[in-house]
Amino acid sequence: MTHANSPLSELGRLRLARCVVEDRWTLVRAAERFGVAPNTAKRWADRYRQLGKAGMSDRSSRPRTSPRRTPTRIERRVVALRVTRRWGPARIGYHLAINPATVHKILTRYGCPPLRWTDPATGTRIRGRAVVRYEHEAPGDLVHVDIKKLGKIPDGGGHRVLGRTRGEKNTRRGKIGYTYIHNAVDDHSRLAYSELLEDERKETAAAFWLRANAYFNSVGITVARVLTDNGSCYRSHAFAQALGQDIKHKRTRPYRPQTNGKVERVNRTMLEEWAYARAYNSEDERAATFTTWLHNYNHHRPHTSLKGKSPADRVPNLRGQYT
Repeated sequence: MTHANSPLSELGRLRLARCVVEDRWTLVRAAERFGVAPNTAKRWADRYRQLGKAGMSDRSSRPRTSPRRTPTRIERRVVALRVTRRWGPARIGYHLAINPATVHKILTRYGCPPLRWTDPATGTRIRGRAVVRYEHEAPGDLVHVDIKKLGKIPDGGGHRVLGRTRGEKNTRRGKIGYTYIHNAVDDHSRLAYSELLEDERKETAAAFWLRANAYFNSVGITVARVLTDNGSCYRSHAFAQALGQDIKHKRTRPYRPQTNGKVERVNRTMLEEWAYARAYNSEDERAATFTTWLHNYNHHRPHTSLKGKSPADRVPNLRGQYT
């Protein structure tokens, strides 16, 4: 794209062509005047004679014919294999005896998203420019619940502080076990309630939900449904009693953790930005920073899926700005 004030913008080409065609300048004189080669001056003069002022605009550089382009019949087979069998460029290329790079260009030309951007079961696009995020309309319509198992840090530090060899010896000597992070995340707002607990037994999970539900109620969220995996603590009578009659319990399909993806994403963020964000000298030191991190996550941290807003911004009047 040419600059509006460049010597051979559309206006500059028109002036050059009129000097040659209408004012009878020689090609050499016009070329010198506009700082171009005589052949360039001839090209624009000839186009002005044929098309007039309309001929001064840029034309597409795309060739009229592409003899070496993959036949349309083969391109359709490539797209069909991607849609029906969910194969990648390499596998499609080996099957059709085509270079995988060529397959990749065909898929890009037809707008096929990468496999990692699509749902494995349905093939529906879940990432990229045409993202359609599955999200409930109001806070409390669905709350995702899960447990993340996290190895404790021995007193004096683990391998991040002491190095791999000394850290592993320190961990084995202490036999300190695990911390179980119980999480409850609202589907609509991504508001999270989490606790660091000592186990994942049914009584612990049930008691956690009672506290989580009380928290959501305190910020004006009435929970209608809870989604968990098929862990034994969530299939227990204790957890069912904690939910009560007013909350419907839904479970994920076996071997489909992405169904509970929102809480899984919170788990990942928690590990990156809190659990492994820096080297801690003990488990107590790490646990002491958890409440601050969780408050920052809920109230201050911009959330990409919320267009830069925090979860608190999506909960009506959580910040108390309306009375």
